[in-house]
Amino acid sequence: MPSGSAIGFRGSSSTSSPKMVTGWHVLKVEGYSRTKGLSGNGIKSSTFTVGGHRWYIRYFPGGFSSRSSDWVGVDLNLQHPADRGNVLTRFKFSIVDQAGEKVYPPYNLIDESILEIISSLSSKTVSQGKACFIARRELESSYLKDDSFKIRCDVTVIKEIHAVDTTVELVTVPPPDLHCHLGDLLSSQVGGDIVFEVDGQLFTAHRYVLAARSSVFMAELFGPLKEKTASHVRIDDMKAMVFKAMLHFIYTDFLPDIEKDEKTVMSQHLLVAADRYNLERLKLICEDILRKQINTDIVATTLVLAEQQGCCGLKNACFKFLMSPGNLKTVMESDSYQYLKNSCPSLLDEMIAKIAP
Repeated sequence: MPSGSAIGFRGSSSTSSPKMVTGWHVLKVEGYSRTKGLSGNGIKSSTFTVGGHRWYIRYFPGGFSSRSSDWVGVDLNLQHPADRGNVLTRFKFSIVDQAGEKVYPPYNLIDESILEIISSLSSKTVSQGKACFIARRELESSYLKDDSFKIRCDVTVIKEIHAVDTTVELVTVPPPDLHCHLGDLLSSQVGGDIVFEVDGQLFTAHRYVLAARSSVFMAELFGPLKEKTASHVRIDDMKAMVFKAMLHFIYTDFLPDIEKDEKTVMSQHLLVAADRYNLERLKLICEDILRKQINTDIVATTLVLAEQQGCCGLKNACFKFLMSPGNLKTVMESDSYQYLKNSCPSLLDEMIAKIAP
């Protein structure tokens, strides 16, 4: 297994630094009740300058259209089109309350308007953007004083954006590769201090690695059990290829490559091994693989396995699969159904209770 601990990666960086000019204008609307609900082109504020451009606010007592007639609308405009291409602008509207503080009321978003808008104003366009600013009912109940209120518009004009090269000698830290080194240790057998005999094959391993990964190995190798001082341990009731795959997972936290046609059977055996040695992550990985492999050929054996190993998620997935009348009929006509009856008859009652209408 290759190791990437000595690999370094170099890169460069730059900083984008915009030059911005900010200003604001307050429009005081007096005689609110006299213009309430009026439609039309809006009431213009006096012009103000921000970023070398002349701006004005328009106030729409009756909103912008019939859709927004219950709202007070405002927009920001350039007095003249931009002379040099686009004007990149950011702006926001707020109510100035009776205490002189800015309040940002909720917007009814229409067109391209948002609470804070970054837009590029072309030389052919005058209107900057619209915002259905505040519901008339809320304005009248919370912000109106002496039949007047104040609208504040904060405008930021981005004059230019330039990038500054800030390249330094950067070294990108490679991803963790402990699993690579431990996999190499398993393959090389260097420092191995215990040999397992499984199904006639021998496997050299390292006590401390096994004990760190499995509480069962911890008890067997460092507890009061007989394997504590033994250097040769025989394991029964497990195939050699299953033990080899389990060792690979213990050292690397990954499953080895498994042939597609062997994946289901190997996952079933590994699930049992993971339960035996209390490898919870391996058990969940195998459970997930088997859940994705469920079909009419293996659902009965998978259901029995899930029951025996206490895999509730896998068990429920099998029940869900059998809720399809077509799937259930196929399974009940197969030999696997007889296996289910003989192996776990109590599952039949539970299955019927789950899938019964």
